[in-house]
Amino acid sequence: MLETAVELLAGETAYVVGGTVRDELLGRAILDVDIACREPEQAARAYAQATDGAPFPLSVTHGGWRVALRGGLTVDFTPLQGSIEEDLATRDFTINAIARPLAGGDHVDPFGGRDDLAAGLVRAVDAGVFERDPLRLLRGVRFEGELGFALERRTERLIREQAKLVAHPAGERILEVLMRLELGGWHRLDELGLLEPLGGSLELDDRADAVDSPEYRLVVFLRDSLGLLPVSRELRRYAVALLRSAPPAGSTPRDMHRFRRRTEPWARDALAFHGRLDLADALAESRAADPAEPLLRGDELGLPPGPEVGRLLELIAEERAAGTITTREEALELVRRRPR
Repeated sequence: MLETAVELLAGETAYVVGGTVRDELLGRAILDVDIACREPEQAARAYAQATDGAPFPLSVTHGGWRVALRGGLTVDFTPLQGSIEEDLATRDFTINAIARPLAGGDHVDPFGGRDDLAAGLVRAVDAGVFERDPLRLLRGVRFEGELGFALERRTERLIREQAKLVAHPAGERILEVLMRLELGGWHRLDELGLLEPLGGSLELDDRADAVDSPEYRLVVFLRDSLGLLPVSRELRRYAVALLRSAPPAGSTPRDMHRFRRRTEPWARDALAFHGRLDLADALAESRAADPAEPLLRGDELGLPPGPEVGRLLELIAEERAAGTITTREEALELVRRRPR
């Protein structure tokens, strides 16, 4: 990715910055590149043309541009308005405040970021980083988990003191960071006083490790407060299936059918959420017993389209799951005998 940028920006002032340099120094895979230069839009459009990428503005206010490449890779071009040292002074943590000239040369490291990389520390560049952008409160926890680092003592104290700012950033940005947290990261949020201002708690922590997915952890730790964030329609449906369902009344085929009707395709996650994974085998048996075809279709009931058709089809499906009917004729008889 960088070779093309080096050619296009030859002779211009440009630096590789941020997480790209950090991950290079740590020997981690590079998936996203961040380049600070004088003319980000011009550089992004030229880079996109050379790589068949898609350029688009990251921020009208700050002037950054991104080029999306095939395979999910991205290259960001951000404005370098002053010196590189001034640019690095605006960043969050010392490990992200290291630069190197795009064309090659010595690292620029005014805040000792390489020493903190060696020590495994997440240290704020200065005392005002969280006030300038409270999302950094969450990013500090994220870096601890992703890198296996620890918050430097003064930085941890700053986070605790300013924890109430954590809900100030736009919901999209908060959600993006929360989706990247592992289980330990959620515990760390609580330790630092960051979870409560987001409307979360560890009340259901005893079942948080039952499903290893970021969506499940969001529901477990935020519950109804998740609705305050701009989640996708699919994630909203998932959350409702878990939060609005009740655990199965028992393990009978009828019980499992009713539970699945409210929670599929997330019935197993819902069992985990309710602390009832002891019913996982009953759920598996219920799923395995699903018939390939219904006993009756809606147009075979002899009724006009409407809610009653759906109610009867569900009644037939439940009785079939419970084993009280097995044939088309029995289904028709059930419909005939229904209360009117």
